[in-house]
Amino acid sequence: MTVQKTFLGYLILLAAVFVAGFLSEPQNAYVFNRIGFLLVFIGLVSLGWTALSLRGIEIRRTSRVHRQQVGQIFEERFEIINQSRLGQLWLEIRDQTDMPAKRGSKVVANIGPHQYRSYYSRTLLTQRGSFTLGPTAISSGDPFGLFSKQTIFQADKTLVVLPYMVNLQSFPSLPGRLPGGRALRRKSLEVTPYAAGVREYVPGDPLSRIHWRTTARKDKLMVKEFEQDPQADVWILLDALMGVHISLPHENLENQQREQFWVLPHRIEVPLPPDTFEYAVSAAASIANFYILEGRSVGFASDGRHLTVIPAERGERQLGKILETCAFLKPEGKVPLLGILEGQANQIARGSTVVLISASSSENMVVAVDILLRRDLRPIVILIDPGSFGSAVDSALLAERIRQYGVPVSLIHKDDSLQAALESSLVHTPQPGGGQVNTA
Repeated sequence: MTVQKTFLGYLILLAAVFVAGFLSEPQNAYVFNRIGFLLVFIGLVSLGWTALSLRGIEIRRTSRVHRQQVGQIFEERFEIINQSRLGQLWLEIRDQTDMPAKRGSKVVANIGPHQYRSYYSRTLLTQRGSFTLGPTAISSGDPFGLFSKQTIFQADKTLVVLPYMVNLQSFPSLPGRLPGGRALRRKSLEVTPYAAGVREYVPGDPLSRIHWRTTARKDKLMVKEFEQDPQADVWILLDALMGVHISLPHENLENQQREQFWVLPHRIEVPLPPDTFEYAVSAAASIANFYILEGRSVGFASDGRHLTVIPAERGERQLGKILETCAFLKPEGKVPLLGILEGQANQIARGSTVVLISASSSENMVVAVDILLRRDLRPIVILIDPGSFGSAVDSALLAERIRQYGVPVSLIHKDDSLQAALESSLVHTPQPGGGQVNTA
């Protein structure tokens, strides 16, 4: 229980009444004493009222989804239940979640015995990451504002906010070294047109993969195995090296919130914060979504707090893994993009497309492109220009040097439309002989 600031005024008034009664004439002291005893009675009633104010009060927070993207509206329902025999004049609900621009706090009034009230909060998601939906603090007090009492309900659910992503209509799709023909002779968990053989059934195998002729001949269940489609893979390498990215202070996006959320679409365009890493993460998510929708196998590698490598696969499940990984990435890596490339190059099949995303203006980007071309890989470079974020150097000259290799380059500046910048990448035909260029 907490004593409010108004309690000091109450004590001063009570003391003044008794002093006035003590100093006044006997016929007038009777009136002041009655007023003083009334004030004491009010104080005791307020104390008891506050002590019982939160008895039997519960709160429930529910939401339909716990995994959304930046730019979407997160809708959550708050339900306050009064299980006691006493009514509540007012309750203050304070949402103490760490989610930016939260809108769950509210004051509700006049909840009768064994009744409940509910309301919805709608929050525009402006930051990727993981946020606990709580704790939730409920406070109430007496009608005179002398005391207050608070109860905290701990959080038991988490919201994962995936990075902002644009729907690309076009993007460089370089031809692979193996556009068709024989299989790659590598086993795949997916169903492809290339059957590799049969093996004995194990629990968990889909019944649709059972090869009935072999099953009848062997007198036991046999399932088909498949090899990878010869179409080349796509790998996205995101530079998260500490010190490479630039973050500028930005205004709170809470002014984008509106009470009339019904006039807003389910997903709206939000400006990216002035942070090169946020631009890079959103570009990686958008490119992964584009290639997944094209039916390509997409892999991902980055070194944030630790090295993360997601092997190339197809399907919505793969996109979900990449987006969830990007949601938690921080620019705190110790391995440069060139080091990640050298570590993963042997694992990438020849003819694959490799998308390099970085805010670096170092010549190492040229070296990385040269390594990819020498290994018969198809690079695409996405550069976040640090000069537009206040750095003393920019990436314009670096972009021109990379274009001399015949490599598509997209140079993204601060406040650029991410979709327009990525779709404007020009496709150049790689030079013959793997595009090997002497950089000396």
